Amino acid sequence: MKGHVPTPDALVDEMVARLFADSPPSNRDRLLDPGCGGGAFIAGVLRWCQARGIQTPQITGVELNPALANKARKRFADFASVQIVHANYLFSAAGRPFTFIIGNPPYVSLVNLGDKKQRDRYRARFATARGRFDLYILFFERALEDLADDGRLVFITPEKFLYVSTAEQLRRLLMSDAEVHAIDLVPEDTFANFTTYPAITTLHKGQSADPQTTVRLRCGARRIISLPTEGQSWWPRLMEEVPESESARLGDVCVRISAGIATGADEVYVQDINAIPAQLRVFAKPAIAGRDLALDAPLPAPRRAILIPYSENGDLLPSEKLGPLGSYLSGSSNAAALRRRSCIRRKPWYAFHDNYPTDILRPKIVFKDIAKRPYFWIDRTGGLIPLHSVYYIVPERDDQLDSLCEWLNGDQARRWMLANCQRAANGYLRLQSSVLRRMPVPASALRGGS
Repeated sequence: MKGHVPTPDALVDEMVARLFADSPPSNRDRLLDPGCGGGAFIAGVLRWCQARGIQTPQITGVELNPALANKARKRFADFASVQIVHANYLFSAAGRPFTFIIGNPPYVSLVNLGDKKQRDRYRARFATARGRFDLYILFFERALEDLADDGRLVFITPEKFLYVSTAEQLRRLLMSDAEVHAIDLVPEDTFANFTTYPAITTLHKGQSADPQTTVRLRCGARRIISLPTEGQSWWPRLMEEVPESESARLGDVCVRISAGIATGADEVYVQDINAIPAQLRVFAKPAIAGRDLALDAPLPAPRRAILIPYSENGDLLPSEKLGPLGSYLSGSSNAAALRRRSCIRRKPWYAFHDNYPTDILRPKIVFKDIAKRPYFWIDRTGGLIPLHSVYYIVPERDDQLDSLCEWLNGDQARRWMLANCQRAANGYLRLQSSVLRRMPVPASALRGGS
């Protein structure tokens, strides 16, 4: 989901009810929708007040898109209590403070936030504009600034801020400046034609001695929890995953946890293993892609091979030592594909996009980067090269492969991954190496062979 996506009326009404659950508004209160679009939430507030015979608060809607701002102005032209402002909310003077704030902030990732100058402007203004931030994270920060003491905020956003490292500063900010009253994980198909994982966050500006958060999961389960306060992921608490007591972490007991090779031009480097010309076989290594791996099936025999312009110690071969591989790569269509890659601004034209690690040919555990259910396989010989859709784990000792892989495929590890890994579309998990390195590992998973 990117930019403006209309919020269904039923969801709007549910969120408005949460906004006014503890304290109905009066005509002296001020209410803000910081990315109002065509006015769905403003209309929801008016419906709620009219149904109860309550005077409406003073409502301000801020919208960057001029067409949507104009649409909202026309829609509420007969309501003296509604003001629509055409502006970029993040840099506007909205007239704080507001007793109530509600909305569906725009979801726009860093790569779609304009040029470097614009991104630098966000980073200079917002403490939460760190890493690969998303615009909705900044809306949280700005809305907290505009929310009055004892005020209430209800936002619907992607759930990712609950656990991704990019949102660490936001989680710390929310816990220091407010109390998160409720987190509701709503169905992934809430927004038609988009697959996402939305969460409704209800918070109160202020602090109490023992803040508690009510959580509603997509399965319907409810619980009351205390959220971490230091910016760490909230997901394990939401999922009732108890932190492990073991001191060992997967990253501490493995030589490498990494994505496979990204060449930047697989159409040049990766071929059918049986179609490699004889003169190129000395440069070819068996390779495996994510689509080759089938859940609960054995590790398959390789069907493809990758041509490697590197020596055994990981150094890029000089062009004069490439021989027939150099002739193949410098062919007109292949050379054109290689020179289109962004990596050649810092590397020779025939280098891989990623460096070539020497430990990739050690015995290892391999797994898909995105999976409906995480599953792990052992490459006992170390002869397979994982491509970029396959990740791999190299334990400190080869005799730990079986016990570690068995544990990774077990219930304990799977529960941890469900509680800590980022969601992708359609119920899939994204198994990032930075997350897996933090996985607690019991001593039994690292026992050597007899």
